[in-house]
Amino acid sequence: MDIDAKPLSNLKEVLDSEVKEWHFHIYFAQKNADQHYAALELRDAVLRLRRDGAFVAVPHFRVNTEPIGPHLIGSYEIWVPAETFSSVFSYLCLNRGNLSILVHPLTRDQRADHESRAAWLGTPLPLDLSNLPVRSENIPLQYTGLRVGYSAETTSMNLEDRRRLGANVENILKNEKGAARAPLD
Repeated sequence: MDIDAKPLSNLKEVLDSEVKEWHFHIYFAQKNADQHYAALELRDAVLRLRRDGAFVAVPHFRVNTEPIGPHLIGSYEIWVPAETFSSVFSYLCLNRGNLSILVHPLTRDQRADHESRAAWLGTPLPLDLSNLPVRSENIPLQYTGLRVGYSAETTSMNLEDRRRLGANVENILKNEKGAARAPLD
């Protein structure tokens, strides 16, 4: 992010740019049998929990035992819609063991998604971003049949619902000494 750039604060612009889908990349050293096993155990646990209704998360069928794309060691990907991002993030934070996990949004700017918009659970690892496109024409849609994320037919709250929610939160917090107040602009 450009240090001189101002963050968006127009509600409509913020809602229009909201990230609807995410990737979690789980890494393991391909020559380390214990790490490889731990990564596969985590994948199976995510699949069981998805089946049982804990969250929507789609581990990619392929587990990469060699470097592929920007990922320089063994890895696999888990696609997650915004609707269950918090649940998956929480689960992986608490259950990743010593595995490193890259978390990034899915937008038209794949290079920025992997580089400046990414976060790490565990130790950050180097990536080779040289072959990632800087900007794509479309957001890369995945699993559209689930009708969540970018493929959702409706949003949970419209602009007016959000405004009412914001006003209600401000009203509830007005007497909370530790809560920051919204600017009056």
